[in-house]
Formats: sequence, structure tokens, C-alpha cells
Amino acid sequence: MILGYARVSTRDQNLDGQKDALAAAGAERIFADTITRTTRARPELDRLLTELRHGDVVVVTKYDRLARSLKDLLEIVDLIQTRSAGFRSLGEDIDTTSPAGRLVFHVFASIAQFERERIVERTKEGLEAARKRGRVGGRPPALSSAQKVEVKRMRDVERRPIPEIADLFKVSTKTIRRVL
Repeated sequence: MILGYARVSTRDQNLDGQKDALAAAGAERIFADTITRTTRARPELDRLLTELRHGDVVVVTKYDRLARSLKDLLEIVDLIQTRSAGFRSLGEDIDTTSPAGRLVFHVFASIAQFERERIVERTKEGLEAARKRGRVGGRPPALSSAQKVEVKRMRDVERRPIPEIADLFKVSTKTIRRVL
């Protein structure tokens, strides 16, 4: 049986294109996740791996839809192979049901991980260069220095509860707790 897996990273993204490509590739069942974090917790992928049987083939549109890191990708494909199943990636034209396909898979996976690490490296270099020029990234502080002093006074002197202080300054209770 051919089992398809699709994943998007945000609720704004749409799974339809991946599902259509998987159906065109012969996927009889399609498992799909919408996951916004980098953790391994993907319930539909876990379900697919649980239901995987000898001779099945897991198909994805691109291998980065299956995993967020080289280590994760290799572990998942290894798990697929230990169940005597195959792995196919449509975008990279990789099919691990043959020795040549397994070699190509490992080469592509290594290149993808290298590129991801280079992007992280370049981002860090850019942020460091911006800091040296006096530019600071991120959100502006929710509370000014004077407001922070007032928050502490309200809590320590007036003994006001944190939710009340947060309402007065129109910020979250978490922001207030960071000040205290």
C-alpha cells in the first residue's frame, strides 16, 4: 500500500497541493499534520508509522515535509526500513526501495542539513553585524523603565494583585511577572 504524508508549518498554509500530488502518485491513504513547532510530536506521522506494514511505501512531496532535521529524517527513514517498507520523495525523486535510491537519499539529506546550518550561521552573522551598528532586533519593550518602577511599587507598596496590575497597564500577567 502507498501511504502519503503531508505537513505544513502554520495554519495559514494549505495542505491541498501536497494532498493532490500524493494522490496523483498513487497514495491510497494520506496522513496530514499542521505543526507550528520544531518538536517531533506529529500525531498523524506517528499514526502512519504505527500502521505501516511490510511492503508499504511512504510517499512525501519533499523530504523536508517528513522531518525538520537530518537526524530526524534519518531516524524516520530507518524506522520505515526496519518495518520492511520503502520511502519515496517526489520532489527529489528519491526511492529507498533500491540501493542506488538509498545512496541518493543520504546525499540529498546531508546537503539539506548543510544548507539549513549555513542559513542559521548567516542569520547569526547578520544579527551580530546589526548589533555592532547599534541596531537591536526584536519587539520593543511592553513597559518603559518608569512603568516598571510603578509596577513594582503597586505590587510591593499597594499590594495589588498581578492580574489587576496587568489590566491597568494593558499587558499580560506574564509581562508583569517578568518585571517583578
